[in-house]
Amino acid sequence: MATPVSATSGGAAGTSSAPVQAKDDSNMSVAAKAKAQLNVSIVQASLTVSLNSSNDPLSVVLKTALTGINEALKGDYGDNAIQNAVSQDNTPEGTASRIVSLSTAFYEAYKQQNPGQDEETTLNNFVNTLKKGVDQGFKEARDVLQGLKVLNGDIASNIDKTYDLVQQGYSDFIAAHTAKPADTATADAKPA
Repeated sequence: MATPVSATSGGAAGTSSAPVQAKDDSNMSVAAKAKAQLNVSIVQASLTVSLNSSNDPLSVVLKTALTGINEALKGDYGDNAIQNAVSQDNTPEGTASRIVSLSTAFYEAYKQQNPGQDEETTLNNFVNTLKKGVDQGFKEARDVLQGLKVLNGDIASNIDKTYDLVQQGYSDFIAAHTAKPADTATADAKPA
């Protein structure tokens, strides 16, 4: 399992740990949230590579890169963007939940853009579109992690579990939207 990242401050000394605080991302677009999450996943995978800060010059490169990335993301995501994103629930369950909830939030807009279709067709087309995007995103993430030579063990199994949970989430979304209102009304009308 990946180890959480702790933010360091204090210039060259780098000895004190700054608390990691969640950032209110309610004003961020879904695409920006997804991109930030992908960036965090890539950085987390990179951090699993064994780097010993006391005797490995690559640790300096990593710390410098993280500082540069945080600085570049500062305008869009605030201070310590990577550390703030890492503080999210990055378990397969948490990640899958965010993917499903963020992507299915567009269903009403999708329906408005596709008038004239019956509800079932619209729902199936919408979820199939989401699944294509998820398949592409997971493939790209796997390719990146494979390139970093960290796609193994817990990382690989967590990606597979996350993918399965996303697929289940989409199935649950379809089931929730295809429940027949007449069945609900009939159940409510039965005497106790």
